Amino acid sequence: QAPIKATCEDMSCKTGFPEDVHSAVVSRSVHGGQPLLNVRFRSCDGNKKIHFGSSEPEDFRVGEDGVVYAERSFQLSADPTEFVVSAQDKETQQEWQMRVKLTPEPAFTGASEKDQRKIEEIIFPWQQYKHSSPLKRQKRDWVIPPINLPENSKGPFPQELVRIRSDRDKSLSLRYSVTGPGADQPPTGIFIINPISGQLSVTKPLDREQIASFHLRAHAVDVNGNQVENPIDIVINVIDMNDNRPEFLHQVWNGTVPEGSKPGTYVMTVTAIDADDPNAQNGMLRYRILSQAPSSPSPNMFTINNETGDIITVAAGLDREKVQQYTLIIQATDMEGNPTYGLSNTATAVIAVTDVNDNPPEFTAMTFYGEVPENRVDVIVANLTVTDKDQPHTPAWNAMYRMTGGDPTGRFTILTDPNSNDGLVTVVKPIDFETNRMFVLTVAAENQVPLAKGIQHPPQSTATVSITVIDVNESPYFVPNPKLVRQEEGLLAGSMLTTFTAQDPDRYMQQTSLRYSKLSDPANWLKIDPVNGQITTTAVLDRESIYVQNNMYNATFLASDNGIPPMSGTGTLQIYLLDINDNAPQVHPKEATTCETVQPNAINITAVDPDIDPNAGPFAFELPDTPASIKRNWTIVRISGDHAQLSLRIRFLEAGIYDVPIVITDSGNPHASSTSLLKVKVCQCDINGDCTDVDRIVGAGLGTGAIIAILLCIIILLILVLMFVVWMKRRDKERQAKQLLIDPEDDVRDNILKYDEEGGGEEDQDYDLSQLQQPDTVEPDAIKPVGIRRLDERPIHAEPQYPVRSAAPHPGDIGDFINEGLKAADNDPTAPPYDSLLVFDYEGSGSTAGSLSSLNSSSSGGEQDYDYLNDWGPRFKKLADMYGGGDD
Repeated sequence: QAPIKATCEDMSCKTGFPEDVHSAVVSRSVHGGQPLLNVRFRSCDGNKKIHFGSSEPEDFRVGEDGVVYAERSFQLSADPTEFVVSAQDKETQQEWQMRVKLTPEPAFTGASEKDQRKIEEIIFPWQQYKHSSPLKRQKRDWVIPPINLPENSKGPFPQELVRIRSDRDKSLSLRYSVTGPGADQPPTGIFIINPISGQLSVTKPLDREQIASFHLRAHAVDVNGNQVENPIDIVINVIDMNDNRPEFLHQVWNGTVPEGSKPGTYVMTVTAIDADDPNAQNGMLRYRILSQAPSSPSPNMFTINNETGDIITVAAGLDREKVQQYTLIIQATDMEGNPTYGLSNTATAVIAVTDVNDNPPEFTAMTFYGEVPENRVDVIVANLTVTDKDQPHTPAWNAMYRMTGGDPTGRFTILTDPNSNDGLVTVVKPIDFETNRMFVLTVAAENQVPLAKGIQHPPQSTATVSITVIDVNESPYFVPNPKLVRQEEGLLAGSMLTTFTAQDPDRYMQQTSLRYSKLSDPANWLKIDPVNGQITTTAVLDRESIYVQNNMYNATFLASDNGIPPMSGTGTLQIYLLDINDNAPQVHPKEATTCETVQPNAINITAVDPDIDPNAGPFAFELPDTPASIKRNWTIVRISGDHAQLSLRIRFLEAGIYDVPIVITDSGNPHASSTSLLKVKVCQCDINGDCTDVDRIVGAGLGTGAIIAILLCIIILLILVLMFVVWMKRRDKERQAKQLLIDPEDDVRDNILKYDEEGGGEEDQDYDLSQLQQPDTVEPDAIKPVGIRRLDERPIHAEPQYPVRSAAPHPGDIGDFINEGLKAADNDPTAPPYDSLLVFDYEGSGSTAGSLSSLNSSSSGGEQDYDYLNDWGPRFKKLADMYGGGDD
């Protein structure tokens, strides 16, 4: 580092170098881009823009901050190296010069670094006033030149930089300190100062990429902490070293270039960054292309601007159909691309050659063929295939088809299949075989975008399409359709109305005549002859029918041929029915109400006639001559063509319901008239003319609606009663079914068998108990077959009648009594299998039935057949499952 000395400044400021010759000691080996020293230039006007230059620009370069760099690497000779540094004002072109003398460092002899170089001193500035003899301090008015310190220094540390000193240390004991980032602020401890000597040192290597400069402030105080000098600013610049490689922003760069581009066409820009100082050679990058793949048609199809990274084309011949993509390896090197001292890095640039329309579509054949059945639309009749070498599914590849001839009526169109690029010839209008049997179309194909300039090919390709029309069996058609016939209503059945025939368009097919049939005839008024199409009536035509709308009756007929396949056509016959006076007018409404007195008692009536003018109104209203009471009690007055007013002629008419006949005549020719009965309800009225005894009048006679309502209510009531009875019966059956599931011990019903007499005890009577002990002696017809068992439930039917016993039966009759009861129960046809509950009070001993304990025996159970348990009903279901289940 070149020594930097700060001295006191005179009152007058002089712009220029502070010295004519500047000496510096540098290392003997100099590397390109290495900072050597810092020259000082004093500018009294801080706004001046100074440009520095060197008399040896191939060896030395001076930066804008006054730092002198080695432009190349070389070895200094033993003799001092001299060159001139110039400073020029960019505005006034004034120039100053200073001679620089570089001396190589002597060989190291073991002396300390402090002995090898002189440490610079920075003295706090002061100024002497001319009007007073003693020296007085004033605030400093100049800036200490910055200290330049290379980054990544290898030490030793702490490394002394400069000595801070005040000229008052001769009379006072001073203490020195520094503050600021790097000293007492983060990052702390990088710079330290000896408080006694003022020696400022750096404690570790610096990294310009982390902090490029440090701004410190030096202080001088006495032992009591009183400030004796104003603080001075010290700027320490970290000099950049080439310790960072260039880094590309992306490892792979993608770009495009249209095929056929001329040399000089811009393609893309690659960018790399270097963490070193961009204003120094360490951060100045240069780009170059290391390789290109593939190398056809030329190994140097592209070049790169070594400073900006712009890639452009340098050769012609880019053809996507031959080479679709190029891969370039790009290298970025700092030190302005110096291959010896610069650091390098590489990235990949992938350049895709985009397609342009340099190949027109070409038909694969000169003539295409197709066929279409007549009268079919939206049918593809032919596929037109083309080839195009351009990139598929791009505007330069997509084909557009158009017809240039052969279709003057526009019956065809050509659509493009987006996947295959084929042309689809489609029918859009029906074609009649009887008119046109063949079409020969001329079509052309071209791309969506025009061909690129300079392409020696026609812009379009042409071909011929031959389309054959196939004759098919067509439907017959009625002429005219619809057919309108005007006819007066009232035409009698069996009358010939009109002839409705159809035509067959197939003139070139061998077919028999058409057959006719009726398809729709809502009123069933018509029939058609199947051969000649003559239509006759089967009923009287009535204009007032519900099937006639706006005087029009529509019927549809069918005409069929015998072609393959058979075809048919429909035709509509519209019959416009002319009105005749075939309907007499009627009164409306049919019922009315009026008061017993004359006032108010007017009834408004209307005449209704289904006919239309001139066979309708105006109408004439009158009362008949008989009975005489009609004209005596009533009078009628016409108030308009369709309306009349009926009122009482007498002052008072007893309340009740009266049938008043009214004769109404229309205006037809001839006239039509009818006598309509108007049911008038005469009632007592209040002052407002409202009936007050409507209930009494209504009770005098029930209308049809009231009678129907009463009948409906009666029917509904009977249905409810019937449903209730059915429900009760079903409920009884369900109750009886549930009784079968009741355990005998839980059965609380009283099953009482009454006996007419009761004898004494068994010990007092001489009964023959053999009948009870020997059931085998019972008559065979009284024993039930195997598998039939009685259920202990009384039947719902009448119990059988048993013979009446005498008051004092003989003991021997007990057996007969039991046998008769058993026979009556078995022979009752209404009871099986529900028998009367027969209770035997005495079993005796020695019964052939054996003990009931045998039910629990597993030894004898397997030899018996218990299937009959399934016939005993739900109460024996458990036993049936236990013993009647077979091997399980």
